[in-house]
Amino acid sequence: MKKCIFCQIVAGESFKYPVYEDQDFLAFMDIRPINPGHVVIVPKEHLGYLFDLPQRLYDKVFILAKDLAGPLRKVTGSQRIGLAVEGFGVDHAHVHLIPVNHAGELDPHRAKPMNLNKLKILAEKIRKEIGL
Repeated sequence: MKKCIFCQIVAGESFKYPVYEDQDFLAFMDIRPINPGHVVIVPKEHLGYLFDLPQRLYDKVFILAKDLAGPLRKVTGSQRIGLAVEGFGVDHAHVHLIPVNHAGELDPHRAKPMNLNKLKILAEKIRKEIGL
């Protein structure tokens, strides 16, 4: 069975522009961001549905989202950081953190590829702001 793209990213088998990593989660730049600075948080363990996460990981993903939102907002200069969860694009539990400045910007149809060098630079700035 072929691994899902998020499992490949966690394993280092695919493009990975990380902004945060611990024993349970990896947060990385989305290569097709809705807005520049779009970060995806995934548990390292493959679970298909966010609400199937064990309580400890469920709590931790939202604490991590909150912890990353401030540095992400500062680096991008956005008014807010939107949070999106739907889980249809990739069958692996995940949370999107998306810099937004106006209502309606969380629409996934707005996503478009971003220059990979720009992603790398943005990831470095976010990591620096986090203190990594």
